[in-house]
Amino acid sequence: MLKNVLTALLLISSCVAAYAEHPPSSLGRPCQECHDHVVTGVHATVDCQQCHGTAGDVAAPTAIDNRAEGCTGCHDQTDHIFDHAMATRTAEQQFCQRSWSQADPQFFERNCMGCHVTGCLDCHGDGHAIERPDTETCSSCHNGYFVGWDFSGRAPREDSVRYQRGGQNHGQYYLKMRPDVHSEAGMDCGDCHSMASLQAGQVVAKTCVDCHDPDPTVIEHSVAAHLDNMECVSCHAAWSAQEYGTFYIQTINSSNRNFFRVQQNNGEYIKSSYLKRQDSPILGLNEQGRVSPIRPQFIAYYSEMENNQPVGDENRLLVAEWKAYTPHTIRRGTVMCDSCHNEPRRFMLQPEDKRIYRPDRDGLGLSSFWSQEGQQVVNGSFYPAERFQRMSRRDRNYAELYVRKWQTFLKKDETSSATQ
Repeated sequence: MLKNVLTALLLISSCVAAYAEHPPSSLGRPCQECHDHVVTGVHATVDCQQCHGTAGDVAAPTAIDNRAEGCTGCHDQTDHIFDHAMATRTAEQQFCQRSWSQADPQFFERNCMGCHVTGCLDCHGDGHAIERPDTETCSSCHNGYFVGWDFSGRAPREDSVRYQRGGQNHGQYYLKMRPDVHSEAGMDCGDCHSMASLQAGQVVAKTCVDCHDPDPTVIEHSVAAHLDNMECVSCHAAWSAQEYGTFYIQTINSSNRNFFRVQQNNGEYIKSSYLKRQDSPILGLNEQGRVSPIRPQFIAYYSEMENNQPVGDENRLLVAEWKAYTPHTIRRGTVMCDSCHNEPRRFMLQPEDKRIYRPDRDGLGLSSFWSQEGQQVVNGSFYPAERFQRMSRRDRNYAELYVRKWQTFLKKDETSSATQ
């Protein structure tokens, strides 16, 4: 112990002497006598003290604990990012309070701490080789069921071991799907989610109409109700990752957790799901009252197992909440008229005689995953049944547009056949 203390005192004395010999303007040279760091990239000409302070007392200039004081000297107000969603995760914490934390008050701390922003380097790489984050950087957190993976054409696989095959990304197997057309064009997340917008707490910096003018010759665009009442993504999302029934099982002194053929979450919990789908998104209304894709934020179930025996009721349904959101799976012309008009399941109005999955018969507390009964949208609402009935009336105008739509397909087919 005494030897370690003496060594530390000698190092400190050496640094103090170096600071005395060299003024702060040339601090980089004495720092490198002890610290083997080479600054590259955009900060290659920046002296150490500009990030670490004139006395070298800012050990972690990018950390959330000091609001990145080593960065804000040049990058004014960038610390505001710590006040918003990626750092605070307020929405996730509030959801946990409504759901799994009812059963386990420490649930969030035990299961949800992996993706908090802890400093600038979470996104910007090595502190001595700062770089702009790209899509793969973003997907280090935005993967699995979080929006972001879908942009590159990745969807979560089912939890069973039999489906754990194929490509991996950030340690997870994924189902290969059609990527977003913007990803195919070489765009990155930052093209729509700028640093300025993230600092301001905005979801996006640009919307669809900032770059695209709806083509009035497109039949769907000729319907005023579509442009006035719908988000573009409602028609142009090719698919949506959806998880129905998310199970967390708390295991206490239970060796049989090793026999569950499900995702191992941590030393105390195991996690699984009832069903995962990757088809067209369910539609509802967002906070602006516009038709928007929605999906289960989580239909949350909880069980407890102690000494290899269940404790209390198994598969307790704690909450069934949906959220209006934006799938990052944009394609041209992804749906036909029948995909919405007179398709009740798309609007959480599935008739009983059309049900294949019966969670009620499995003791899961819901008559159907695609029934509005017993569920809610937290940032909007489900589509009203009476409005769906009006929309599904196939009047003369609908029939004319429907025929015109099919005629465009026939013309394209004739042109394609003629060139072969």
